[in-house]
Amino acid sequence: MQMSFPNISRVAHPFAVAALSLAIVGALAAPRNAQASAFQLKENSAKSMGRAFAGSATAGGDASVAVNNPAAMTELKGTYFQADVTAINFSTKFSGSAHDALGRPISGGNGGDAGTTLPVPALFVVTQLGDRWHIGGGLSVPFGFQTEYDNNWVGRYNGIKSKFESYDATLSLSYDITDTFAVGVSGIAQKTAAELTSAINYNMVGLGVIQQAAAAGKISPAQAGALAQQVSAIVPQGSDGTARIKGDDWAYGYQVGAFWKLTPNDKFAFNYRGKISHTIEGTGNFTVPTNVQALLSNPTVGALLGGGVPFQHTTGTAAFATPATAGLSFWHQDEKFGLGMDLSWTQWSEFKKLQVNFANSAQPPSAENYQWKNSWFASIGGDYYLDDKITLRSGIAIDTTPTHASTRSPRVPDSTRKWLAFGVGYKASKNFELNASYVHVFVNSAHMNGAVSSTGDVLTGESDDYGNLLSISAQYKF
Repeated sequence: MQMSFPNISRVAHPFAVAALSLAIVGALAAPRNAQASAFQLKENSAKSMGRAFAGSATAGGDASVAVNNPAAMTELKGTYFQADVTAINFSTKFSGSAHDALGRPISGGNGGDAGTTLPVPALFVVTQLGDRWHIGGGLSVPFGFQTEYDNNWVGRYNGIKSKFESYDATLSLSYDITDTFAVGVSGIAQKTAAELTSAINYNMVGLGVIQQAAAAGKISPAQAGALAQQVSAIVPQGSDGTARIKGDDWAYGYQVGAFWKLTPNDKFAFNYRGKISHTIEGTGNFTVPTNVQALLSNPTVGALLGGGVPFQHTTGTAAFATPATAGLSFWHQDEKFGLGMDLSWTQWSEFKKLQVNFANSAQPPSAENYQWKNSWFASIGGDYYLDDKITLRSGIAIDTTPTHASTRSPRVPDSTRKWLAFGVGYKASKNFELNASYVHVFVNSAHMNGAVSSTGDVLTGESDDYGNLLSISAQYKF
């Protein structure tokens, strides 16, 4: 590295940052996402990631604090422009079996590797407004995931493709109340988009309609038995269609932060980000095989459905909130090294279920049960200053899962994770620096003790997961 960077002129440094930022803006313009713990993404800073986000708000010199803790902008003297991009490689492979609501086994494979490799970009600007005020902003992706299984896999009724992403545009302001204490506040505009696909078990749909009609007294038990035989003959087991639900929404939120200089060498910060509530609006599209279309056109079946026709193109809405988070960050600075710790909490307990309500009155709501719990992320790590140009970093972390084995879904096959992080920083000049980091994520087996689809199909087994994160950033200080 020393063979090339000293030859880069000062004029070239801003252009290097600009080139990276243009690539990041392009990534933000195209809907992309990746899977992290649950679907929260911390990966918006290569510098912090190199120490597993220990000291994320207190180590200093990182413009990502504009979106992570606005009060910490107090440490940034001058104007900073920073661009980061992280490639997340996530792998998840299922092994197990499934049966329908009658206990009959469901055919199909294990779905292949449902993971993906996609970029997570981020862009930040921070500047001083006088001696005590700072203003900053950023574009980031705080939540996102994607899983996609083979179309004919054994858990296809529970999910095939799942794609979720939240893009944030954040504007932050900080004020130094004293020389050792600062506060900050952020306004957040967030766009959240979701796409869910799954197979439809039309055999169980037909039998379910008959069962409900019999329970309501619309038909006699004898009629129900005869109709069930007819339905099984016309729409046998394995008569599948597909459902695709897609929508998005804009919503707004806030965060507040505080930053203390405890001693000349010790710093502490607190941050709270409120939940952002969405009403996602979109469409539901269904494919219906010809044998099911024939069944739906049967006058007897039509009477049981109340005259409406389900599985038609329709609009729909779903309530969803990205969760509240809170975090503590500590950093101790020494001459040759720095040591940090972070602890953060995410209020996933509000995520009980995801229900889509359709405008077509004949289409019943699509509901998936999650019942998540709150999760914690704890890390310790630090920097070692090899010389005045090169910084080496490392850290470890534990990231607990909000999911339960009893309600864990193959859409989010998450389990508790352990991080091992390494990073390096290179100060090419007084104003320009580059950072790179790598993390391997070890994931506990994600057991599924009977994930149930909307038609009562039961998936049992486990997913084996792992993750690799590779991040780079460029920062220029004016």
